[in-house]
Amino acid sequence: MMKNENSDNLDRRKFLKEGLWTGVLAALGAATAGLLAKGRKQKYVWQIDPYKCIGCGNCATHCVLNESAVKCVHAYAMCGYCDLCTGYFVPEPKALSTAAENQLCPTGAIERRHIEDPYFEYSIDETLCIGCGKCVVGCNAFGNGSLFLQVRHDRCLNCNECAIAAACPSQAFKRVPAESPYLMKEA
Repeated sequence: MMKNENSDNLDRRKFLKEGLWTGVLAALGAATAGLLAKGRKQKYVWQIDPYKCIGCGNCATHCVLNESAVKCVHAYAMCGYCDLCTGYFVPEPKALSTAAENQLCPTGAIERRHIEDPYFEYSIDETLCIGCGKCVVGCNAFGNGSLFLQVRHDRCLNCNECAIAAACPSQAFKRVPAESPYLMKEA
């Protein structure tokens, strides 16, 4: 009877050991499947619909970051390369020069470069842009709307409760798929 008890104990141990490994492998398989399924879920990020944005200034003041994640971008295909750019110059400028008193941007983030008469190129220095939207308002009011605001995802924290989105009076902020995070204006 001793032999049977020992062989029964060995069989039980073997069963428990194999059962334990089976359980561990099943748990690992389930965890891996869960991670793969989670990875397949579409991720979303915040972005500004340029056709709804009114350039209210909240992007500069409501972002949780010290320097807003929102920056002005320029749709060059839409731009008229005008001598009098209403996104660059203050209304009724004293002269069409790059003097600070003539510029609409409070930080000088828009650079004006002469191409050939009468064309000028306007580019955005994003390191200086605070996302105030003054250029957007000017460009939309009297120009062609080629200047608009976008969330820069290399800066954005992508928090679920975007403070700018909550403060946006035109509800221009929306969630878009992370694979195509920018909403551009078309010419």
